[in-house]
Amino acid sequence: MDLSEILAISGKPGLYRMVAQNKGGLIVEAIEDDKRFPVYSTHQISALEEISIYTYEEDVPLKEVFEKMFNVLEGKVAMSPKSNKNDMMAFFETVLPDFNQEQVYASDVKKIIQWYNIFHKHGMLSFDDKEDEVVETKDEDDKKESTDE
Repeated sequence: MDLSEILAISGKPGLYRMVAQNKGGLIVEAIEDDKRFPVYSTHQISALEEISIYTYEEDVPLKEVFEKMFNVLEGKVAMSPKSNKNDMMAFFETVLPDFNQEQVYASDVKKIIQWYNIFHKHGMLSFDDKEDEVVETKDEDDKKESTDE
């Protein structure tokens, strides 16, 4: 799952993919309906790749949070982001038990659930790159064992 070109724009619902860059800003495409429009430097733009969630130990990148949600939900869609605040917070606690409850607000959890559901709807939840690294490392370990014998 590559979040490098996925953007959240303050004041605009949903998620956007960066298509091009010009001198005045960016051209983005809505993930939901593929509509393109310009976004200027006056907008508050956040790249999802740079977002992380506060925990009591260390910040967890959003990609890892999505992967944990995927595993907890067994690949299914998350609850509605319009659900009860307490239900959303309880769900998020099962996903990330040590999240910092003083710094992570219900509105943050609501956005994360909404984003996860958008990615799920469009089949963008794939976490293969980590599995590939594990397989490669395991293959290398097997090769070392066979040469050691």
